[in-house]
Amino acid sequence: MNFPGMTFDERYRAIDARDVRFDGQFVTAVRSTGIYCRPSCPARTPKPENVTFFPTSAAAHEAGYRACKRCLPEAAPGSPEWNLRGDVAARAMRLIADGVVEREGVPGLAARLGYSTRHLTRLLATELGAGPLALARAHRAHTARMLLVGTDLPIADVAFSAGFASVRQFNDTVREVFGLAPGELRAKRHGRDAAEAAGAVPGVIELLLPYRKPFDADGLFAWMRARALPGVEEAGERSFSRHLRLTGGPAWFELRLDDAGRLHLRARLAQLGDLAPLVARARRLFDLDADPQAVDAALSGHVPLAPLVVRTPGIRVPGAADPHEMLIRAMVGQQITVAAARTALTLLAQELGERVGEDGVLFPTMAAIAERGSEVLRGPAARIRAITGAAAALADGSLRLTLGDDGEAQRAALLAMPGIGPWTADYVRMRVLSDPDVFLPGDVAARAGAAAARLPADAAPLDGWAARTAPWRSYLTAHLWRAAPARRPAGKTTKTSHTTKTTKTPLKEGAQ
Repeated sequence: MNFPGMTFDERYRAIDARDVRFDGQFVTAVRSTGIYCRPSCPARTPKPENVTFFPTSAAAHEAGYRACKRCLPEAAPGSPEWNLRGDVAARAMRLIADGVVEREGVPGLAARLGYSTRHLTRLLATELGAGPLALARAHRAHTARMLLVGTDLPIADVAFSAGFASVRQFNDTVREVFGLAPGELRAKRHGRDAAEAAGAVPGVIELLLPYRKPFDADGLFAWMRARALPGVEEAGERSFSRHLRLTGGPAWFELRLDDAGRLHLRARLAQLGDLAPLVARARRLFDLDADPQAVDAALSGHVPLAPLVVRTPGIRVPGAADPHEMLIRAMVGQQITVAAARTALTLLAQELGERVGEDGVLFPTMAAIAERGSEVLRGPAARIRAITGAAAALADGSLRLTLGDDGEAQRAALLAMPGIGPWTADYVRMRVLSDPDVFLPGDVAARAGAAAARLPADAAPLDGWAARTAPWRSYLTAHLWRAAPARRPAGKTTKTSHTTKTTKTPLKEGAQ
């Protein structure tokens, strides 16, 4: 099995130290007990000769191990490996988390990745120790455990929310993975979990989302506040909510940070089977599977960046709730400020979006933007044609944009579209694929932040300097955005001894 990264000895030292930084990045299977654990499990460290490390819990399941009841490895944050790697295995893992196997089966997953079912199964078994069915099954088991512990949903509802085809299949999988029946697993939850589940609002699913610390929650919520589209999204000091369109129909979710630093997810769904993909999207939107200590350690090793990391430890790169929406938001945000883009996108959503509930709005479909976007959008005609043309291509399938794309192929496809340049293509890749190694040397705000940090401010030398921070250049970009000086109001008139001129704000500032 190909297992990149740490050696056996390095992993063994991590479990001997019970290092929580590695929870979710691999699991430890112990032959003498037949169980697998997260690296920080408090149980006695097993002898090296009894240990096998697996990259996924699915691989441990396939090898005949069951999950530890003490450390609950399924409750760990996800692995950052699937964003750091851009290979087929990583792309498959992202699509599996988004529910592609449940919606389209293994043939659908294979077709999206450009492989036959047989070849994909063989490739994933070699790389990850389990085929696509086993990987999807492990993901369903993780969702089921989360629901059993965190909610009071009836057992049958838990089964279908987690993506199982039948209650019998659900019961068998939970018993096999956890060594307990679903009811027994629920009975073992902590008192606080039970109390919170009992106090949940009817019709609203509430869960806790784990993440690795440090966590720059203030920065994330501030980012969302600056870009929230009224009706579609709502952002506060410690909360963010939005409406979105999922396979089963309209959905709504909220992410809220409590005083203890726990991140709560609340969701209303048209179909329970949409829960697992919704959780995956929420995690990607807030970059919850990142390894902040690894990122901070790497970036702070460069003298100019050390003060930035000290000022903002655990910085995150926001992802995208919907890939198609992300492209439209990026294209509207080209060459204008965040505030101007927000105004234009709000009008687009209000005029072309679908109403949900009393005051909610779903971001417009690509078909609606293609058909009527020119009636709503303002600005140069060529730019409006580019936006509506991209929407039309997404609507008819001639342009594909998914979180399972190959990064370079996605970039090439976007650059082939009229009106899409390198900045937009790379920005979309950063947000949609959660690629941690994208740099935007032409971004005005990034260059302003670089100048403030005493780095080269011109695009070419800055791009050259940024190469030394690979594979974390997306996080470098986020730090430079944060370091950019406060901007002057647009259109402010200033006078000199010879003339009067109008000073405008920079054209780009991290966009939508």
